[in-house]
Amino acid sequence: MIRRSFYTVAAAGLSIFSLSAQKNHKPNLVLFMADDCSHYDIGCYGSVDSKTPHIDDFASEGMRFTKAYQAAPMSSPTRHNLLTGLWPVKTGAYPNHTMAKEGTLSVVQHLKPAGYKVALIGKSHVAPSAVFDWDLYVDTMKGGDLDYDAIDKFISECRSEGTPFCLFVMSRQPHTPWNKGNPNQFDSEKIKLPPFYVDIPETREKFCDYLAEINYMDAEFGRLLKILDEKKVKNSSAVVFLSEQGNSLPFAKWTLYEPGVKSACIVRWPGVIQSNTTSDAIVEYVDILPTFLEMGGAKAKGNLDGESFLSVLTNKKTVHKQYTFSIHTTRGIFSGSKYYGIRAVADKKYRYIVNLTPEMTFQNTETEGKLFNRWKEVGENDPFAAMITHRYQHRPAIELYDIENDKYCMNNIADLPENASVVKRMDQVLKQWMKSCGDEGQPTEMKATEHQFRNSRGQIGEE
Repeated sequence: MIRRSFYTVAAAGLSIFSLSAQKNHKPNLVLFMADDCSHYDIGCYGSVDSKTPHIDDFASEGMRFTKAYQAAPMSSPTRHNLLTGLWPVKTGAYPNHTMAKEGTLSVVQHLKPAGYKVALIGKSHVAPSAVFDWDLYVDTMKGGDLDYDAIDKFISECRSEGTPFCLFVMSRQPHTPWNKGNPNQFDSEKIKLPPFYVDIPETREKFCDYLAEINYMDAEFGRLLKILDEKKVKNSSAVVFLSEQGNSLPFAKWTLYEPGVKSACIVRWPGVIQSNTTSDAIVEYVDILPTFLEMGGAKAKGNLDGESFLSVLTNKKTVHKQYTFSIHTTRGIFSGSKYYGIRAVADKKYRYIVNLTPEMTFQNTETEGKLFNRWKEVGENDPFAAMITHRYQHRPAIELYDIENDKYCMNNIADLPENASVVKRMDQVLKQWMKSCGDEGQPTEMKATEHQFRNSRGQIGEE
């Protein structure tokens, strides 16, 4: 018993010493983000089919969060939210292909005064350049691959200068088109599909293409980790892996269901974060920036909406937030409804969703695609296919899901009398959050296109 107590105390002392040492020597901050990857399609998050050895090994070296969320189920508002630490409506970056308001502060302005060099390599999808004034920005190469030479050079230069760095590596995988990796390594007849898919050969073939690209993305992440090892900065770097919103098949991306806004989030910081640990604390993308600031001993130059969860990472706390919030608009997106605003709040037990214009038909690029229309054809003779395609496009004013027991949000329980108090509570919390953001609901929806980025040809979007 004495020996055990001694080692426990010694381990605790080592942890405190390590944290102190890391604070005295600013850690490098590295974040890798996939693009349109459902969290449950990663091995360490429960997938029995996906091949993600590098991500899974990485999870064994750090802390894996089971309740990580983002504020919007589309790339552009998600990235603005992540890189500013502010809610989408506050920055103006709430539609897709969007841009932040002039004067918005990003991670660049917050970290540079603390001596950091800040770089983004890969997919950007944020604007304007005055807000995101990177020390280095390198887009993906032709074909969408990451520029590893640029990653290597940036890390080498910072290391030789003795300068701490903050590096965002943004993959374009597994965003459609799913044309990377080897789908033949997956057996389409044996893979397990989510329960909201229409199970036909076309769906299974498409899903194998998607799994192949996840495998390709995993290799990208593995190559980044290898560079950190080779440059001998692994032990001095806090690394975050994020999966972003769900894939572009129905009921994930473009929705505020759990598959749409729940994300993989894994953090490794040798000597500070205990390896192979799991947390069910609610954390959000808006919390990443303040966490990075605390890790680097930096102070925010203005108010942030997010809150640092470093105390969770160091096991000082087990709870971070009670609620997570999210927003979606179809206005201005490719093949989207003229307007279809959605708002949501969730705690650990329930997800509450408000559809601002339930009389409208929900549309996006997926509903215009071959697979969804094939599902509709099948639905002419298959009751489940008919139900699932109708449900995707036609939704009630309010939805409530018991996400502890219904992780895919299949059973709307908003109308059950016994849930009236839950609906009332969640509705009040959601309205308070919207008010705090300046979100007026439908009037805010109708202004969405005013905030969208237009290229030199006047077209919405940067890609």
